[in-house]
Amino acid sequence: MLSLRSSTRLFCAKRLAYQRTVYSQASSDLKRVFSKIDDLKPRFIKRLKDAVAIPSVSSEPDRRNELFRMAQFIKSESEPLGVTLQQKELGLQDGVTTSKGEPIPLPPILQGTLKGSGSGKRILIYGHYDVQPANLEDGWSSDPFTLVEKPDGRLVGRGVTDDKGPVIAWINTIQAFKEAGVEIPVDLVFCIEGMEESGSEGLEDFIKQEKSKGFKGVDGICISDNYWVGIKQPVLTYGLRGVSYYSITISGPSEDLHSGLFGGTTYEPMIDLTHVLSRLVTPNGKILIPGIDEMVALLTPEESGLYDKITFTINDLKDALGNDTTIHETPKEALMSRWRYPALSIHGVEGAFSSPGAKTVIPAKVSGKFSIRTVPDIDLKKLDQLVFDHVEKSFASLNSKNKLKVELIHAGKWWVGDPNNWNFEAARKATETVWGVEPDMTREGGSIPIALTFEEELKKPVLLLPIGRGDDGAHSASEKLDTVNYIQGIKTMAAYLYYAGK
Repeated sequence: MLSLRSSTRLFCAKRLAYQRTVYSQASSDLKRVFSKIDDLKPRFIKRLKDAVAIPSVSSEPDRRNELFRMAQFIKSESEPLGVTLQQKELGLQDGVTTSKGEPIPLPPILQGTLKGSGSGKRILIYGHYDVQPANLEDGWSSDPFTLVEKPDGRLVGRGVTDDKGPVIAWINTIQAFKEAGVEIPVDLVFCIEGMEESGSEGLEDFIKQEKSKGFKGVDGICISDNYWVGIKQPVLTYGLRGVSYYSITISGPSEDLHSGLFGGTTYEPMIDLTHVLSRLVTPNGKILIPGIDEMVALLTPEESGLYDKITFTINDLKDALGNDTTIHETPKEALMSRWRYPALSIHGVEGAFSSPGAKTVIPAKVSGKFSIRTVPDIDLKKLDQLVFDHVEKSFASLNSKNKLKVELIHAGKWWVGDPNNWNFEAARKATETVWGVEPDMTREGGSIPIALTFEEELKKPVLLLPIGRGDDGAHSASEKLDTVNYIQGIKTMAAYLYYAGK
């Protein structure tokens, strides 16, 4: 019996063989670009390796210089290809300092253009060059900032799929057109930020400022910062959940205490916090905060039918999880829970003892972090009040003498677009040309709040064009991007630009 990885390789081999027939239907210009992408594959992998090597973690103030280094790397790789990029400075980050107490600047937004051959269309490409934190002790099998090429075709390293891989893929696409001697038939506008993993601070105001300047005349927006639903079927994405991220802080004694001396004599913040967190959500995912379910848009028969057409199985979900800890028994239930219903996740506790070994300490102050993935038609302001009221009521029921503080850390609204416009049609043709199948039209459980901002401010259609698979493990240890998806993703981007211009 074939292993999952072997089965997937066999499936991709058959699909790539079929593409020889599909490619024959493409224009000679597009064929030359595809051929050049294949020729440049080693250089494209080297470029991604160099990008991964820069630990551009936006949530770690002491690594802020690495984000500036990453921005400069993108500029240095892009400008020889004719891309004009400017580093737009955003000022200092509010309330954040280095370990030495020094204020830090926000990483720059890279804004620029590339003139095409004159079809008249202008497409804005958005991406981000910052990544999630990653340390070897988190469970990585190798240094997370050293790209590893696995024998089975995986490219492993922090940021390979979220979102350095796609950003670098756009640079590769431009190089392939240039070296193939084929003009890109659309004008490109770039907006590449360095704070997406930390709430995109400063970007929304920047878009509002630039909508009548650098972003003027844009006809459509393309974002490559999400993934296929499974591991075999390419998708185009027209909807995203939002996210509201909260913190619960409970403080008591003036300093940490010895449990042998004070255990049983004081209200302990950690005990209070665990009780409050336990009243947010059940183990099977049911949110316990009253009023949230009532805000969710009702499921229509038409929408329900869309889920029956998606190429996805429960085994796909189990493969992505790496085990069988699924809540739902059918793919439709799983996809609806992932895309069109809210979810509450508890992410961690700050201030408690977490090192190896035993330490009998009573922490004086602890903070629990959790988020709610939001969906149509949840009102974010109303959601905040429901959360605050519920947490305060839960804490009050403990009759503790400790102090509570609950606050919103950041929020981004959900987004649903129109999958039937010209932008999606160009991407649909591109996917069929490169992968040999029509893509599934999907929503996604993750959040890219800026998609809604682009659509609202520029009044133009937004497309999500993923290149990674559902098992890429973004944000986790051993994040990967399959080489075939990287290279075929570059071809898909090229074909998208070609069809958008036609």
